[in-house]
Amino acid sequence: MNLTDRPRRLRTDGVRPLVSETSVEATDLMAPVFVDATADERVPIESMPGHERVPVDEVVARVQEVRDTGVRAVMLFGIPESKDPEGSRAWAEDGVVQEATRRITRETDAYVVTDVCLCEYTDHGHCGLLEPHAREEGNLTVDNDATLELLARTARSHAAAGADMVAPSGMMDGMVGTIREALDAAGHQDVAVMSYAAKYESAFYGPFRDAADGAPAFGDRRHYQMDPANAREALREVRLDVEQGADVLMVKPALPYLDVVHRVRTEFDHPVAAYNVSGEYAMLHAAAEKGWLSLEETALESLLSIKRAGADLILTYFAEDVADHL
Repeated sequence: MNLTDRPRRLRTDGVRPLVSETSVEATDLMAPVFVDATADERVPIESMPGHERVPVDEVVARVQEVRDTGVRAVMLFGIPESKDPEGSRAWAEDGVVQEATRRITRETDAYVVTDVCLCEYTDHGHCGLLEPHAREEGNLTVDNDATLELLARTARSHAAAGADMVAPSGMMDGMVGTIREALDAAGHQDVAVMSYAAKYESAFYGPFRDAADGAPAFGDRRHYQMDPANAREALREVRLDVEQGADVLMVKPALPYLDVVHRVRTEFDHPVAAYNVSGEYAMLHAAAEKGWLSLEETALESLLSIKRAGADLILTYFAEDVADHL
């Protein structure tokens, strides 16, 4: 054979890293942190090995643990001291995320992003105010327009507490524009908005609902989260958020929707985020515990695939473990 093109020439140890097309750095990653107003000590999350709910008094130490691995950004999720039909603890000045944000920004240099949604705060577990008779009628769930003002109030309260970025995740139509207008009117023009622009009604969220105590008390979220069958719709959703002022565009989940991540990256010049969700994390841990997979290798390969698809930043429960090995 007379082979002039031999790709294996570029796979030897010396040159392989020089021609590697994609890399994952600690600064590409964002670590979720669960802050629990009902806890006095750290509480392990059974379905998410290695993760805990932390009390407010422990949140600075928890964030510093993240920072020590080289990861610079955290996303805060709150478990409030009480819940009600409106989710009013979501925008309370002394709410769990607000107090955690004040402490973190005062005592660390972490970049703080806050999740803006009502599901952890409502007693029914849905992402907004319920439509009349929603519990009885399966074709009704959340009143979109009535929920927008509550999301705006929540985002303003997070910004006032010192959040660098707010991340609305409820998939309400118009949420980005409403939040951007509210932030600007309150003097928070420099607070960025990372929209969960294409968030699917996915079966991969199960462990998170255990972690954040945010499972719906009835029904599901198919009437406001996206149909997993739809990709073109994702581009329409993302375009609307861009027009309303989103600074960063997130696709959630990540691995089952890498095609969507890639299409968003191709169509838009905004930074693209992807959420490597709890189910993706838990299934690798479960397989590793069985001895079927190498956890370290599959975790890194998963994050590489998300970067290769086009994500600029990745929200992942593997953030600290992967950063430690980079």
